[in-house]
Amino acid sequence: MSSASQVRNPAAAPTGPHNGAPVRRRRRGVRTMSTRDRLVVALLLGVPLLLDLAFVWFPAIGTVLLSFTKWNGVGSLHTTTCKPNLPSILNNGCVYGIQNYHQAVTIYPEFWPAVRHNLIWLAVFVVIATPLGMLFAVVIDRGIKGSRMYQSILFLPVMLSLALVGIIWEFMYSQDYGLINTVIGRNHAGNSIDWLGNPHLNLWAVLLEATWRQAGYVMVLYLAGLKAVDPTLREAALVDGANAWQTFWRVVFPVMRPINIVIMVVTVIESLRAFDLVYITNKGINGLELLSVLVTSNIVGETQRVGFGSALGVVLLVISLVPITIFLFQTFRREESQ
Repeated sequence: MSSASQVRNPAAAPTGPHNGAPVRRRRRGVRTMSTRDRLVVALLLGVPLLLDLAFVWFPAIGTVLLSFTKWNGVGSLHTTTCKPNLPSILNNGCVYGIQNYHQAVTIYPEFWPAVRHNLIWLAVFVVIATPLGMLFAVVIDRGIKGSRMYQSILFLPVMLSLALVGIIWEFMYSQDYGLINTVIGRNHAGNSIDWLGNPHLNLWAVLLEATWRQAGYVMVLYLAGLKAVDPTLREAALVDGANAWQTFWRVVFPVMRPINIVIMVVTVIESLRAFDLVYITNKGINGLELLSVLVTSNIVGETQRVGFGSALGVVLLVISLVPITIFLFQTFRREESQ
């Protein structure tokens, strides 16, 4: 009995080499960070957070607050309520309540055309640009001959600024020497088509420019998602007898749900912040009214109505958040139910 206990005891309680005291086992877990590590983590997290607060959140909150004022950007702001019987110059910087929003939806003639054009822009991006970019990505991902060249050509518009894209397409749409009118034989005096000057055509002409660029952007995002799909999933689908169409929609596309969320958010943001193309074309008037152009023209334009322009910016923010919130809510609820 004593010999057996002597055999078990060393294994149960190991002793130190000098004083025979039991040796404590080291606890496995997260290593305690040193002061230097904490400073590095604080720096890496703190600097982006401060930049985010300074350039995103504080301006956004300030815009919401300014939307309830009547201010032309000159002079100080105060908490006095605006007096309706005083001229505008004496009401500068006062609290205006929801009057900016009321005037926007009731007496501002460019507001509702701009909202309609923004919604059309969003619909074209969702219905045409996004599926087109996904089609490009699927075809290139199949490894067709010259896929690298096609990928570079389709991605080229994304690397160009929107202002440069607008200038390039002006040569295509020019009423006198444009490529489109030349091809269809409508470049002579009296029968030429004014693609960018006609208010019934210019929106669709500019949307073609935007779709040309957006499709390449979506293609790159979907290519990244397709490269991340496990190849064994496709092999298993092929073994089960699924064709390429069934494999993509029933196996590959559901796996790319995270990239679909990213593309949805990016599509909404890109469609509602469109500014460069329409401003290069005709400064956002005569059939090309957009909320982003109205915000800019009211805040930094000749009118200098900062409060009213801020209200339009808040409306643009709300319009952009509604589809994103609904899409994310439906997606996350579907994931929880599964």
